[in-house]
This record gives sequence, structure tokens and C-alpha cells, in this order.
Amino acid sequence: MKIIIIEDEKPSARRLTRMLSGLEKSVLATLHSVEESIEWFQQNEHPDLILLDIQLSDGLSFEIFEQVSVKSAIIFTTAYDEYALKAFKLNSIDYLLKPIDHEELENAIEKFEANQLKKQSLQVDLNEIRKLLVNPLERKFKERFTIKLGQHIKMIPVDDIECFYSENKGTYIATNSNRIFLMDGTLEEIDADVDPEKFFRVSRKFYVNINAIKDIVSYTNSRLQLILHSFSESEIIVSREKVKDFKKWIS
Repeated sequence: MKIIIIEDEKPSARRLTRMLSGLEKSVLATLHSVEESIEWFQQNEHPDLILLDIQLSDGLSFEIFEQVSVKSAIIFTTAYDEYALKAFKLNSIDYLLKPIDHEELENAIEKFEANQLKKQSLQVDLNEIRKLLVNPLERKFKERFTIKLGQHIKMIPVDDIECFYSENKGTYIATNSNRIFLMDGTLEEIDADVDPEKFFRVSRKFYVNINAIKDIVSYTNSRLQLILHSFSESEIIVSREKVKDFKKWIS
């Protein structure tokens, strides 16, 4: 299998290379910018698989495909979970949310290999995904979520939601009236449904409403702890990798 990595953060690229090595996969090349990637594709045989960061130092990686016709399969890697990640699930092999988890990487590679054996097409509608990324103001976000209570269906307005969180393989809604409801789906499926100006995924476990934040406290290992107005079921910690983007989001 021929794999290349397109990633502008060199420590992240090296870590991803080591993880692939642990899966007995070798990396053909590591590219760090749109310009470098275009030049490489013009001069080399295209790989089977690209691990593709969305935001590169000199622009969105989609600009690569405006210059060259790439037929490789793609696994997206991104730290920006406010993007329309649900579209990636529908149109690509997979996406990996940074910091990349070993098990999630392994699952994505296994999915790619299974599709290869079945000779299934793995081409991605890059134009559609780019449209979702470049024109976020055109996206429509949910105004309410529905949950099932016995034989009844309850509607919960988005403004009443303090956070979404996952626990024991379930996904929950916590409201500002201090009620908690089990909902269908996963946190990843919420990505395309909520306004990124209002909600931020602070960790793998929590999505938080900016209006629900009562206090922000310094925490160990350069992390932050969030105190919400009502929710107190468990600690909400902004992961170290998310702190920079979180501070930008609240400002």
C-alpha cells in the first residue's frame, strides 16, 4: 500500500508516521503545503491513500485538487471539528479528529483495505465538501433536537442545551434546567447539526454551549476546566490540544 501524508505541522506528521509504522504501513512521502503537494503530484505516481489535513499553512488542501487530478482514496485529518465532518463520513473513507487516536487510525486503514478487496470506488466529492467548508454561513443548523421518552417524542430547543456528552457508549443532552436525556447518534454526527459559533467540542467527550459557561479555571497539564451553570455530572476538561482553538473561539 502506498501512503502519503499531507500535514503542515511537522510534529503531527512525524507522530502519524510512527503510528502507521506500528500498523506495519510505510509512508511514501510527507508533504507540508499546497504548493509542495501540487509539485509532488505532478512529478510522481499517485498513492493508494492520502492522509489529508484540511487546513495547510498556505491554504485549504482542496486547492491541490484544483491543479491536479488525484485518484487516490482520502482519509481526512483535522483539528477543526466545527467543520461539516458528517459530510466526510458520507463521502469519504473516514476522517480522523486530532489528536489522532491509534484505534481510530487502525479502523480507518482497515476500512480502506476492506473496500480495496471489494474493489469499491473510494472517490470523494471534493467540490461538495469544499462548499461546506468554505461557505459555512450557507449551512443550516438545527434549531431543536428530538428525543424519545417512552411513547412520546420531546423537542429540546438548541438554546436550552448546555452540552452534549458521551458516556458508556451513549450520547446525552444536558439542558439548562438540569435535565439529562439519552439521544440517538454520536457526537461526531452532531458536528454538522450545531452552529460552531455557539458550540465547541472541547474534548472527545464533550460539546459545550458558549452561553452555558459559568467559569473557566486553569487545570493541570496546560488544560482548562469548564464550570457550567447547571451541569455537574462530571468534570468538563478542555484537552490540551484544544486549548488554543477554544480560547480563540470564546474571544
